Amino acid sequence: MYRTWQQFLAFMGLFAVPGVLRVVGMEIFTSNEVEALNGTEVRLKCTFKSKHPVSHSSVAVSWNFRPLSQGAEESVFYYQETAYPPTEGRFKGHAVWSGDIMRQDASISLHEVPFTFNGTYTCQVRNLPDVHGINGEVTLRVVHKVSISDIGILAAAIGGTIAIVLVLLGLFMVYKYCNRHANTDMELQGSKLQETRELQERELQANILQEKKLKASEKERKDPTVW
Repeated sequence: MYRTWQQFLAFMGLFAVPGVLRVVGMEIFTSNEVEALNGTEVRLKCTFKSKHPVSHSSVAVSWNFRPLSQGAEESVFYYQETAYPPTEGRFKGHAVWSGDIMRQDASISLHEVPFTFNGTYTCQVRNLPDVHGINGEVTLRVVHKVSISDIGILAAAIGGTIAIVLVLLGLFMVYKYCNRHANTDMELQGSKLQETRELQERELQANILQEKKLKASEKERKDPTVW
């Protein structure tokens, strides 16, 4: 498990500088619970924060597993400078490194998870001289079908509401557009009708005037006293 005594001392919290015992707490962040579909891949996220510089040689990561039923704790994965996946046990061929030490990411991924992977996973990170701190824990639930969480339901409800609002807004804009064009057409028709009436009135007045002139001309021809 531990390749060198330095690794063992780092995880036991016994690293010391001559004459000085430097102990600084690590901050580790994990998800409380993760749900995965049987036979799929799941990422167990674990990030950390240290007050001291981070390097591949100074950071050691250890993942352990505790089953839901009574049973001994098992090693899942170990990393320091390079990845040391399990060579035996239930996690052999399933656990792979998916973190980035320089980004303070100590995550791992589990491939083709079976129901026997149900349990609590502990993420332990040490960055010399930061050797003390509370370990992160993730509870994995392997299920036949992924259930919809409260957040998922809320997101779906919000998405549905937004969709309805967008549809109503679209219908309103279409109605407004059609109504505006209908009003414009009515205005054009009214304008054309008014022009037609005015033209007819002018023609009628012209005809009346022409008739008056014709009558006046005929009267002159019939009455010799009219010069």
